[in-house]
Parts: sequence; C-alpha cells; structure tokens
Amino acid sequence: MAGKTIDLEQLERILPTVRTPGRYVGGEYNSVVKDWDAVSTRVCLAFPDIYDLGMSNLGLMILYDALNELPTVLAERAFLPWVDMIAALRKVEMPLYSLENKRPLTDFDILGVTLPYEQVYTNLLELLDLAEIPIRSEDRDESHPLVIAGGHATFNPEPVSAFVDAFLMGDGEEAMIEAVATYDDTRHDSRRDRLRALAQLSGFYVPAFYDVSYDETGGGSHAGTIAALEVEESEAQLPVVKRIASEMPPAVTQLIVPTIDVSHNRAAIEISRGCTRGCRFCHAGMVVRPVRERAVKEILKATEAILTQTGFEEIGLLSLSPSDYSRIDDLVEAMMERFEDRHLSISLPALRADSFSVRLAEAIAQGRYTGFTLAPEAGSDRMRAMINKTIPSRQVYDVAREVFDRGWQTIKLYFMIGLPGEEMEDVEAIAEMARTVHLIGRRVHGRQAKVNVSVNTFVPKPHTPFQWVPLASSRSIRQKQALLRRELRGRGLKLDYNDPEASLLEAVLARGDRRLNDVVEQAWRLGARFDAWDDQRDFGAWMRAFAKAGLDPDFYAYRKRDQDESLPWDIVNTGVRKRFLWEEYQRSRRRQTLTDCRDGCHACGVLATFGGDRRGEWACPEPEER
Repeated sequence: MAGKTIDLEQLERILPTVRTPGRYVGGEYNSVVKDWDAVSTRVCLAFPDIYDLGMSNLGLMILYDALNELPTVLAERAFLPWVDMIAALRKVEMPLYSLENKRPLTDFDILGVTLPYEQVYTNLLELLDLAEIPIRSEDRDESHPLVIAGGHATFNPEPVSAFVDAFLMGDGEEAMIEAVATYDDTRHDSRRDRLRALAQLSGFYVPAFYDVSYDETGGGSHAGTIAALEVEESEAQLPVVKRIASEMPPAVTQLIVPTIDVSHNRAAIEISRGCTRGCRFCHAGMVVRPVRERAVKEILKATEAILTQTGFEEIGLLSLSPSDYSRIDDLVEAMMERFEDRHLSISLPALRADSFSVRLAEAIAQGRYTGFTLAPEAGSDRMRAMINKTIPSRQVYDVAREVFDRGWQTIKLYFMIGLPGEEMEDVEAIAEMARTVHLIGRRVHGRQAKVNVSVNTFVPKPHTPFQWVPLASSRSIRQKQALLRRELRGRGLKLDYNDPEASLLEAVLARGDRRLNDVVEQAWRLGARFDAWDDQRDFGAWMRAFAKAGLDPDFYAYRKRDQDESLPWDIVNTGVRKRFLWEEYQRSRRRQTLTDCRDGCHACGVLATFGGDRRGEWACPEPEER
C-alpha cells in the first residue's frame, strides 16, 4: 500500500522540539539502506518501545542482519517514539516511519514486531495506530502489511491475538526467511490465502484460523475456563510446535552503532541458547530448550570482527546462564589474552554462584570493572530447593568473598518474593544474606563496599512448573517489601523493588485468554501505554477497561489452576511436556530437586520433539528410564 510520504522538511522542524531527537533520524554506522525499488519484498522490524531499549535487543539485530543478507529483501527498523514525539507526529498527521528509507510502515509488505514482555501490549496498539494500520487484524485488507509477531511474550499469544495476523513461536532466523519467501510466492493472492500459506510453515500460528469457546455453566472450578479449541482451516496446526535453530546461527558482527546512549551500549555475542538448569520459575529456561553452544573459535573470530567493524570496547557474552557455557573459563581467558592491547572489557549477565570460578573472576578483572551480579533468587536454602536452584548460602558467601578480594567494590544481588510456599522467615533470609555479603565486602573495602539488592515479585508464567499457581496477593507482597525496607538500611546497602500493581498487570497479561483482547484495546483507548515504565503506567485505565469488558483480573492472576484445565497457551508446544511440568510442580511442593540436564536427562520431552540424531551435540544425555 502506498501510504503518505514523509515530509522530511517538516520532520526536520519537529526534531528540535522533542527529547533525544537522535532516536528518530537513523543514519547510524552499519545500518543498511537498500534501494527501495531494487528489491521484491520489504520488511519493517518494529520494536514497540523506545529506540534506547530496542537497539539493545539482540534478536532484532539478528533478524535485521539475516534478512538484509538476502539480495531480494530489504529490512528496516522502526521503534515506538517517546510520548513527546508521538504527540508531535499526531499533531502534523505524520505516520510512523522506518529509520532507513523514511518510509511509512504502510509501504512495507511485512511488519515484524518483537514482543519481549507483556507490558508492551498497549504499545503494540499505539505503534499500529501511529502507523495508520488498523489495530485489529480483521479490519485489514490486501493493501496493509502482514503483521507477524515473535518474542518470548508470544508463547501465550492469546491476549493480543486479535491484533496480530500471525505469530512466530521460537527461533526466528530461519523461520522469518521462510516467511518472506512464502509471502513472495503468494503476493498476488488474497490476504487470507497468504495467511493460509504462512499457517503451513512450522512454528506459525494464525489466530483467525482457530475458534475458542468457554465454560459458561456458572459454577464449579472450571467456570469461565476454556471449554474447547477448534481449528477452522485445514492448513492450521494444533498444537503449533515452536521453531528451533538446531545450530547456533552465525554471530552478527556488523552491529549497528547507536548515535545516542542506549540501555546496553556495547556489542553482544550470544554464546549459547537454552539452559539445562531447570529453575522452576524460569519461563525462558523452559521455552528455549535445548541448549546449543557457539564454538570458542567462532566467538573469538566474531569478537575480532565486531571490534574492527564497530569500535565498541565492551563485549557482552549473552546467554541465559553464561557461566554455564561449557568452556567459559577458556573463552574469557582467550579473549583477554588475544585482545589485551584493545583494552577490551567483558560483561556477563547475572552469574550462578555454583558455576562461578576464581579463574573466571581473575580473567574478567584484567579488563575494566563493569560490575558483578549474582542471582541467588531466594534467601533460604529451603526456598532454593523449591525453585530447583540448589545453591547453599555458604557458596554465595564464598563467591562474594572471592569477588571482593579481586577488586570489585559493588555486588548486585537478585531475589524474588512471593514464591509458592514462601514464609516471612524466607524473606528475612534475603535480608540476612544481603547483610552478610555486605559485611564480607566491608572487611575488604571498608565503607567503599556496596551491595545493591534487587527484589522482584514472582509472576507465574506459562509453560513453567508454576503455571498452575496463583500470584501472591498485593497485601502479602507489600508486607514483605516493608520487612526488607526495615532490614536493609544503612550505608552501602541499596534496595530496589517493583510495584505490586505492575506485577498484577504482568500476571494477568501473561496468563490471559482471548477475552483480554477487548481489555487491552479498551485500556489503550483510555490512555494506557508504556506500561513497563513506572512513571507512565496508568493502572486505573486498566481497571476501568476490565470493568467495561465485564472481566475480573483476579480470575487470571489469583486463581489456582487445576491439573486438567485447558490453558490458553496449550495451543503452543514448546517441546516440554505438560505432564513433566506438572510433575515438577509436585516435586517443588516436596522440596525435591532435579539435577542439571547435563548430568542426566529427565525426559522433559525436548529430545522426543526435536532431538533426532542431534542429542550428542546438545546438552541432553540419553534419557533415564522413568
């Protein structure tokens, strides 16, 4: 569809009036600007939050690189502007545009949207409306781009199923290339026929091809739950099996260099994908199985290319658990030795105390001290057994001592409250652990030692062993937060926690069904957007939206699910059996742990679904008899 053209002179008049105009101009080093008329298929990769966050999303960069490698395909970027730029664009009736060719989003064939977390759902609607694309799929015609969404939040696609034409479940590199080829083959067909063709691809879910009914009996534990899910088109799959890239794709080395400061202003290399630990609270750890690792030689080669082609001096080694990478010590030592003269700094996300090593700390310490983060998750050994994170408190203290001894003055600790079965003494154990780590630091650095404590409220997520449990009440969470405020006072201790209202909203959206589409739309029409931002979230708008839709948020957040309940996200098969998740839930209640998958397969189902003859390359030994 040939939409409005972007008046560049008018845009130049707008930019000086808004905050951080560098978000909206493009032209960054390594961005790809292709001849619009020289390609057959045009894709806009959109991130429904501001540039500062979206440019730190490695998944978006991977797709951008993979699609632009195709000679007949063009891939550009768009981000949701901040509130001042949104107002400015609406005032002059200028549609949202891509950064590279400054084309309205309606000019593209495919709009690929990343949904990394649930709090961007109203942002999705804001982005579509700002782009002058009808927010509901049913209102679009052949002139509008196909809206395809992927990302972690889409493993339960139902709360936004009315707004997305097709969802891509799982790894996107190969799947998006197939989607582009399918679009090219069917570009002269009707919109519905193009969606039929997409629905036949592995990993794609087209909501319009399914019908959901609910139990309206008015009584019993299943009242209001899903009664039936039916397929209306023969091309549609049930369930939709997620896509996996059986091998790690090539690392992106021509990373775009932002012209403004962004949330993670560094280069990033994904060293592995998936996790073998089996933490029961962890959505990513369940849905991204199996583990695939990138070779050390390939990481070194990619680092060399990145440093040459970007000028970054910091490399983030990304993984769900980077210290579990099988050769992490060798990798970090090799990087520091090879790039010593480049003043390279290496950063790692939160580390596990039980896979930390002195060699790793010493190797990282050769670079600049970029901070050290540990994630015990729970304060007591009892609660860590419940979540299957069996790290004794003494081991956390031993690691903290090693870290402080090697020069770090600040340690950040991640915890959760509101876990199933948690008591107040478990919360007191969080404060005790934080104070003990701080005392260890003071013995080394005196008053310069700092411990930053981040405490998030646990939100039960789909496809995890805790998908059946209710969210802890706001009252209990506030009591636990008050306890931590009392116990974690004084110089060198900093406490950070989230608003229980934000946790309630996240829980509802994470575990909702199709009926929430009306709530999301109504909340957006009432002004809700940027719900992940504390200073922008309008919780009142959400409550009014629920009331208008005749739905109760408590039904989604605070209700315990039965084992045999049909869950909205059952449409997706992640490879992990639902029976295995239920068994894990029962083991958690007994404080019974499972070993790391590397030490013995627990038959979660991933091997049976995807394994074939690749189990020797993945961290999946032969299954034990069960």
